Amino acid sequence: MNIRTDLAIEMREMKGAGKIDGVEVSAKSGEKAKTTVIEIKNENGASALGKPIGKYITVELSSFADEADITDERMTTIKEAISELVPANGAVLVAGIGNKSITPDSLGPSVASQIFATRHIGEELQKQIGLDKLRPVSSIASGVLGQTGIETAEILNAIAGAVKPAAIITIDALAARKLDRLGRTVQLCDTGISPGSGVGNTRKRIDSQSTGYPVISIGIPTVVDAYTLARDVTGKKDDDDEAESGIEPACENMMVTPREIDVVVERASKLIALAINCALQPSLSVDELLGLM
Repeated sequence: MNIRTDLAIEMREMKGAGKIDGVEVSAKSGEKAKTTVIEIKNENGASALGKPIGKYITVELSSFADEADITDERMTTIKEAISELVPANGAVLVAGIGNKSITPDSLGPSVASQIFATRHIGEELQKQIGLDKLRPVSSIASGVLGQTGIETAEILNAIAGAVKPAAIITIDALAARKLDRLGRTVQLCDTGISPGSGVGNTRKRIDSQSTGYPVISIGIPTVVDAYTLARDVTGKKDDDDEAESGIEPACENMMVTPREIDVVVERASKLIALAINCALQPSLSVDELLGLM
């Protein structure tokens, strides 16, 4: 049974403390946020971690269920990470991926609904309303294949062809290996995303190769695979025989989410949306953007 996790930091942890060829790791800590940057430099590193070549930024925070304030160091740290990955100029397409009707999967649509969309505001209107120098931003909640009958990648390709963005930012709920990372970890990367991969329902990959535009993905783990969790709780090793592990095979198709997931998604989506808005519209203050959201 493969360990299911979307987090590069967890894939690195599972490899132990030794150095990995093609993988560079750096970390820094603040009062409310710890940032770990993992750069996969070559195919050796990509093969070792099972992730595409690129940069993965993990921001570890206090639980969203415990703190309601989002305008502190946590937001600033995520905003700076977004600014590091997104081109400084040009239009941006923000895409919320997931099913808004299923709470653990509703992070993407919730963020998309709070993005300050500006592409439709012309220069003259910007001057009239006192919001000049706005960066063109579009926002879409793509829905899921079961609702639309269309692959998310196909929807974004069609929209990107019309918008021609300098970059696409995708937001999606992720799966983690460990419970203590649920609702308190943000992963950002410049390698795109495979929707549904964390829950074993991988769809067409959304990345620079498939879209023709840089794709930055942002996600927060909201679920843990039950089989993976059971192995961690019972102390079973990854290579233990499944028949002798004492773990029910039915766990393979189950996911676990926190009881307070509705609060986590509500606060996390507001934090991510505000960080994106601040990164894309640096001429506006946090208070102004909160009002516009």
